[in-house]
Amino acid sequence: MAQAAAKNDDTEVGGIAADRLRSIIERIERLEEEKKALSSDIKDIMAEAKSAGFDVKVIRQVLRIRKQEPAEVEEQETLLDLYRRALGM
Repeated sequence: MAQAAAKNDDTEVGGIAADRLRSIIERIERLEEEKKALSSDIKDIMAEAKSAGFDVKVIRQVLRIRKQEPAEVEEQETLLDLYRRALGM
């Protein structure tokens, strides 16, 4: 009986499954580390692009556009063209 109580103390604290919570927290921490490393890699690639003469701001725009649906991109470009003509640009 004492052994069962000790096991229960290891896995549940205040109604919370401590082992499960620890596992979730550790997984999130590992992913955060990976995210930081990927962000650093992207920064390095952007620096490479800049040193090769590319405009990083435009590259970011292209990446944003490529994530969108073609119909959404077309609608935005149509509206942008309409607004430019309305402003005489």
